[in-house]
Amino acid sequence: MLEKDRISYFYDGDVGNVYFGPNHPMKPHRLCMTHHLVLSYGLHKKMEIYRPHKAYPIELAQFHSADYVEFLHRITPDTQHLYASELTRYNLGEDCPVFDNLFEFCQIYAGGTLDAARRLNHKTCDIAINWAGGLHHAKKCEASGFCYINDLVLGILELLKYHARVLYIDIDVHHGDGVEEAFYFTDRVMTVSFHKYGDLFFPGTGDIKDRGEREGKYYAINIPLKDGIDDSSFTRLFKTIIAKVVETYLPGAIVLQCGADSLARDRLGCFNLSIEGHAECVKFVKKFNIPLLVTGGGGYTKENVARCWAVETGVLLDTELPNEIPNNDYIEYFAPDYTLKVPNLNMDNLNSKTYLGSIKMQVMESLRSIQHAPGVQMQEVPPDFYIPDFDEDELDPDERVDQLRNLLSRAYPRQAGSP
Repeated sequence: MLEKDRISYFYDGDVGNVYFGPNHPMKPHRLCMTHHLVLSYGLHKKMEIYRPHKAYPIELAQFHSADYVEFLHRITPDTQHLYASELTRYNLGEDCPVFDNLFEFCQIYAGGTLDAARRLNHKTCDIAINWAGGLHHAKKCEASGFCYINDLVLGILELLKYHARVLYIDIDVHHGDGVEEAFYFTDRVMTVSFHKYGDLFFPGTGDIKDRGEREGKYYAINIPLKDGIDDSSFTRLFKTIIAKVVETYLPGAIVLQCGADSLARDRLGCFNLSIEGHAECVKFVKKFNIPLLVTGGGGYTKENVARCWAVETGVLLDTELPNEIPNNDYIEYFAPDYTLKVPNLNMDNLNSKTYLGSIKMQVMESLRSIQHAPGVQMQEVPPDFYIPDFDEDELDPDERVDQLRNLLSRAYPRQAGSP
């Protein structure tokens, strides 16, 4: 049994209170539901619980462009009509709406992933969990697919301060395009994404032929899947590929994005995984005993998202949860059965054995192209994070934005000739 202080869990209740809008599928309320399941099963007693710090704008600009961070900080529902061209430039709109407390929401979920990475770096835990994180579509200069700040990229950059190689694994039904794009040209991060591909499914990237370029060639691995994949097909392929990846790449740390939209019955998904099948992937990755950062991601049937991430918290704690859900503040969402298990659908698996065999063969061929795990000259470790030299809370909003703009421009001066 792991010692209690070896698992760190990050949660801030404010993250579940934001509202994307009445018809938007993203419901951050699912995070409150997950947390209350964790509490009702008594899992909090087996791990250290932390409220994450709110990531400073300067921390978000470790990956994102300073002007994009500053715009997210400034924009509100009441002022967005004044910024039509910027909204278009930064891809804010229907999928990625401007809502109340948007920037604080980003600060909380990104802060959780950064804090998780730092605790792993300082060896104060073996596994760090941030279910609010995992927003894998956000790009350097724009929002995408319900994601504004890419906490995963920020967490990986933090881990790279202490680890020569970081492995990123993504089991969301959508391709982990933002993370892959960020590290497409480097061998210091290997990205492995299992996702639905084809039929114009969002985001449309993640072909098996996309393998990375330059120093990153063969370090991006894509496993494109078709509708209806079930537990046995998915877990068999997952275990075979991940075992070979770990053996070949020898990562110092692993980041596992556990998007729950790959479950059966998801509002936006098309796979047929049970919670047990999804959790089996988490259990398998845990067995490597490599420092592990676990995040959430997609998931749009919120009661099943909460079930899934509660079960996976249990898996990470080596604790099997009783099927009957204990009483909690959100118990009525789990009616009529009030149970954890959700049966698979009776749907066709369009992934034939021949197709999956071909995918596996191509991935193994790519891995054979990597001669050995890449080395890196480790240099002086940069500081964990930069603390601004002013108290944001004491400034009025206009002054705060001006201070932020000055701070970011000092830290990240624009290159000559850049827009």
